[in-house]
Amino acid sequence: MPEVVSSIVEKPSLADWTGAIRRSALQDMLVEASRPGILSLALGLPAPELFPTTELSRAASRVLAQEERALQYSPPLQSLKRQVVELMARRDVKCREEQIFLTAGAQQGISLLTRLLLNPGGRVLTEELTYTGFQQALQPFQPQVLTVPTDLLTGMDVEAVEGLLKGGERPAFIYTVTNGHNPLGVSMSVEKRERLVQLAERYRIPIIEDDPYGFLYYEEAQVQPLRSFSETWVYHVGSFSKILAPALRAGWLVVPEEIIRHLAVLKESSDIDTTTFSQRIISNYLAEENLDTHLLNLRREYRLRRDTMLEALEKNFPAEARWHRPACGFFVWVELPEAMDATHLLKIALETEQVAFIPGSAFSVHDRVLAANCLRLNYSNATPARITDAIARLGRVLNSQK
Repeated sequence: MPEVVSSIVEKPSLADWTGAIRRSALQDMLVEASRPGILSLALGLPAPELFPTTELSRAASRVLAQEERALQYSPPLQSLKRQVVELMARRDVKCREEQIFLTAGAQQGISLLTRLLLNPGGRVLTEELTYTGFQQALQPFQPQVLTVPTDLLTGMDVEAVEGLLKGGERPAFIYTVTNGHNPLGVSMSVEKRERLVQLAERYRIPIIEDDPYGFLYYEEAQVQPLRSFSETWVYHVGSFSKILAPALRAGWLVVPEEIIRHLAVLKESSDIDTTTFSQRIISNYLAEENLDTHLLNLRREYRLRRDTMLEALEKNFPAEARWHRPACGFFVWVELPEAMDATHLLKIALETEQVAFIPGSAFSVHDRVLAANCLRLNYSNATPARITDAIARLGRVLNSQK
C-alpha cells in the first residue's frame, strides 16, 4: 500500500518569547531611508565623511605589518583596556584595567548586562520613552518593565524612581541614557545624577548607564557620568561607534571587577571574543594618531549641524511646535500639537516631500502609544545644506495639515 504523505508542512517550535518579536521602527526606517531620493533625519548614524579613514587605514596597516597574531583568535586586548582607563579619566571617572570589559559595541554590552542581571519574568526600571535596542535586549526575558517620565530639561524623573522604590519595587536594574538621551536629546542634570546614584546605593540596585554620546558634548562643560559617583552600583556602557566608526564594532563596560568573569563566559558563548582585530586597530590608532584633534572636529561639526537644525526649525515649523537645545548627542525631540499624529505625518512626508524621521511613539515601552504627536530628528548624518532642505520640506508637510 503506498505511503500517504501529508500536505501539511510542520514547522519547528520556537521559544515562547519569540511570539512577541516585532521589527523595530528603526529597522523599518532603515529600509525607507535607503530609498533613492529620500532625505533622512531618521536614523542615529554618525557622519561617514567624519570617520578618520586615513588614520584608521594607517593603524590597520601597522597592525598587520607588526603583529603576526592580528588575525588570529585572541583574548581581549590588554593595551586597549589601559587606553579605555585613560579615556574614562578624561571624564572624571577613576577605574582600573581590571574593571574594563571590552565588547562588540555598546549594544552587546547592554545585552550582556541584561542577561547577567535579569531573570525571566523579572522587573526592570527605565523611562517611558527609551532606546529601542534596549527594549529588544529585554524581549527574551519577558520582564515587567516599570517606567517613569522624563523631564525634557533635566532628564529622568528621579522622584518617581524614588516613589517606586519606597513603595517596595525592587527591579533587577535601572536603565538610562544620561547624555544626549535617545530619543529625547536631554542630558540628566547633575542634581538628578547624584540623587539617582544615592537611591541605587541605598536600595542596592545597579544602574546601567548607556553613554554612547558622552564625548560628543557641545557646550563648554561636560557633565560627569553616573559612574563617577559610584564604583559599585553603576555599570557604565561606552562605545567607539560614535567617535570613530560603527563598523569597528567595539565598545566597553566599566563594571565591578567581580562580575568580569561572568561577562566573559556570556560573551564567549556569543562570539568567542570576536572583533579583536578591530581592538588592535583602535589601540594602535589611540597610541599613534591624534584622538583629541578628531574629537574637537566632531564636536565642531556636529554643533554646527545641531545649530543649523534649530535655526531651520525656528524658521519653518509651526509656532505651536516645541523643542529644546540638546547639549550632547545626535537628536532633537520635537513636540507638535496633540491633535497631530506623527506616524500619519511620516507617510505624507515620505510620499510628498521624500523626507524621513522617526515618530515619537516608536520609543514607547509596553506597546503603549506615547508621544504620538512627537518627532525624533537626527542632525548628525546630514550636511547642513541637507538639514536645511529637509526641515523646510517637513515644515511644508506640517503647515499643510493645520
